[in-house]
Amino acid sequence: MVIYQIFLRAMTREGTLRAAEAHLEEIAALGADVVYLCPVVQADDDENLEYWSERQKKAGFNNPRNPYRMKDYFAIDPEYGDDDALRSFVQHTHALGMKVMLDLVYFHCGPTAALIDEHPDFVMRNEDGSIINGQWHFPKLNFDNPALREYLFDNMVYYVNDFDVDGYRTDVGDGIPLDFWEEARRRLDKINPDLIMLNEGFSAASMVNAFDVLYGFHWASTLRNMLLSGKPVSTLSTTWLEDRERLPEGALMTRHYDNHDLASDDYGHRFERMLDKRQIDNVIIMNMTMDGVPLLYNGDEIGDGRRHSLFASPALNPGFTIDWAQALTERGQDRLALVTELIALRHGEELLTEGDMALVPTAEPEKVFAFRRFSDYEDGQIFVFVSFCKEPLKCAVEADIDDFAAATILSRGGNLSFENGRPVLELLPY
Repeated sequence: MVIYQIFLRAMTREGTLRAAEAHLEEIAALGADVVYLCPVVQADDDENLEYWSERQKKAGFNNPRNPYRMKDYFAIDPEYGDDDALRSFVQHTHALGMKVMLDLVYFHCGPTAALIDEHPDFVMRNEDGSIINGQWHFPKLNFDNPALREYLFDNMVYYVNDFDVDGYRTDVGDGIPLDFWEEARRRLDKINPDLIMLNEGFSAASMVNAFDVLYGFHWASTLRNMLLSGKPVSTLSTTWLEDRERLPEGALMTRHYDNHDLASDDYGHRFERMLDKRQIDNVIIMNMTMDGVPLLYNGDEIGDGRRHSLFASPALNPGFTIDWAQALTERGQDRLALVTELIALRHGEELLTEGDMALVPTAEPEKVFAFRRFSDYEDGQIFVFVSFCKEPLKCAVEADIDDFAAATILSRGGNLSFENGRPVLELLPY
């Protein structure tokens, strides 16, 4: 599957579910399989800065409504719409052949959350009865309390039964006991065994009986360090090998370079402002053809480079939403065509979805990321060579490539030839 992430505050000037729903045909035209919504449940509006994260205060918008600080887990935030708006969004998405994932925020809640009033023992407390706050200054939920667990199980079932959602991404998933997620999975599978569970975490154990996919923050961080901090391309290979070694066989993670966190607040983090367009195209090509689950953040498909913010309300802070006019530019049109072509390629080539992956040695490991997709059950292989060098390069490839069978299915400035029977790669800058 290919996941398309929507952060409502950045997606449209209205910032609502209804406004985002109007873009679903465009998302389906890309070929996306899953639409993942950042939290839509009611956010805490407490104005006491003691319970704001440092990031929230630093953003400077003076907005108490952090979408990852929950007030009522069973209510849709009026900023985004109501129950009918979410149902309409899900129904329309399904009609277009896509699934919908919601964001679950169970590690903490807001300081005035409804569950604290109703069930004071649902949050962790010190011996003197004061609430224990986590690293972002929000009350931590008490998973030692079986009643809290039942409350949250009911919450997950509620959105599946009442709104027909197809899965969840779990915020700070590793911060919550694994046995909670394993029991949640057992219960959810009884309702819909095809539900998707995506863990924002690194835990290998979570992939055995709880989750289908890990949120690839580790991979995204490696990409950013390589591109923005001048790290060699070999760091990608090292990270990939480390993940392969520590995770169970067949485990998947998202392949992304952008998300609601990375796009928010610090304007300098936007790849579109920092990098040559071809470098970003390289990253997208790589993420779409390697193992794992590609994830696109809203606007990436047109090269949006505006600053976003978790804390900017479109109504109060215009100018922090996607610049959809970018789709009319040459850069936007080229990116849109590339993303659409890559998703179609991924869906059309079984080796890219079902095949295994192995790194391919080249004579330029610090400049070229190379790998192959293959299967014990399918004939042929797919080789991918990506240069992150700003100069043209030519290098030998240590791989068993049949020169009579080799065919190029996608080329953006590359050529593979054979010298004395050995494959030789020629690549233009980036």
